Amino acid sequence: MALHTELKAQGDFLFKHRSYLPVGIIIIGIMVFLNSLSYFPNINSNQFSNVQIVSLCISLFGLLIRCFTIGYSADNTSGRNTKEGQIACTVNRTGIYSVVRHPLYVGNFFMWLGFACLSFNLWFIVAFVLFYWLYYERIMYAEESFLIQTYGKDYTDWSKDTPAFIPKFTKYTASKLSFSWIKIIRQEKAGILNLCLVYFLFNCIGQVYTYGTVGLNDNYWFYLLLIGLAWYIIIKLLQKSTDLLSNDR
Repeated sequence: MALHTELKAQGDFLFKHRSYLPVGIIIIGIMVFLNSLSYFPNINSNQFSNVQIVSLCISLFGLLIRCFTIGYSADNTSGRNTKEGQIACTVNRTGIYSVVRHPLYVGNFFMWLGFACLSFNLWFIVAFVLFYWLYYERIMYAEESFLIQTYGKDYTDWSKDTPAFIPKFTKYTASKLSFSWIKIIRQEKAGILNLCLVYFLFNCIGQVYTYGTVGLNDNYWFYLLLIGLAWYIIIKLLQKSTDLLSNDR
C-alpha cells in the first residue's frame, strides 16, 4: 500500500473514533497521577489545588477556541460527525479559519493538555504532546484529502498561505458569518460535561489518596460537576421537546 494511501486510511479510521482518544489519555493520566502521588507524598492541598486551577485554565482556553470556531462556522461544518465520516458543505476561510486550517484541533489540544497537566508528571505531558501530534497529523491528512477531492483548487489555494496548526495571526480576516450561541450550545454540551467530570474525578482520586475520603460540602469541583450535569440534561431535554436548538437555527 502506498504511503499516502496508508496515511489516509489511518486518518479516516482515527477520525471516526477520535472521540475515544480522551478516554485513553484520562486512564493513563490517572495511572501516572497515582504514581506521582506515591513519589511526592508531601504534596499539600494548596499545591494540589493550584495545579488543578492552572490545568483548568488551560482546558478552558481550549474550550474557548472551540466555541469561537463553532460560533462563527458555516452550517454542516466544524461538527462532531464521527459516524457519517467527513462532512463539509463549504470551506471556512474567514474568522479563525483565516489564521489556521484546523482550529478545532488546536482547541482540543489545549483542552486535553490541561487534563495531561493533572498528572503532575512532566514526561507524561511531553509524551502527550508527541502522541497528539502523530495522532492528529493523520486525521488532518485524511480530512484535507477529502477537502481537496471535494473542492480541488478552491481549497488548495486557500491552504497555501494558511498554517495547518500553528496560527498566523497577521492573516486574520473578520468572519462573514454572524456569531451563533445556538451552535455552541448544541455541539459543546457533552464537552463541557466531560471537562467538569474529569476535574472532579482527579480531585476525588487525590483526596482519597491523601485523606482516605472524599469531601463534598466544600468541594467546588463537585458543584462544578453538578452545574455541568444540569446544563447537559437541560439542553438534551430542550433538543428533544422543542425546535429551539434545531440544526436549521
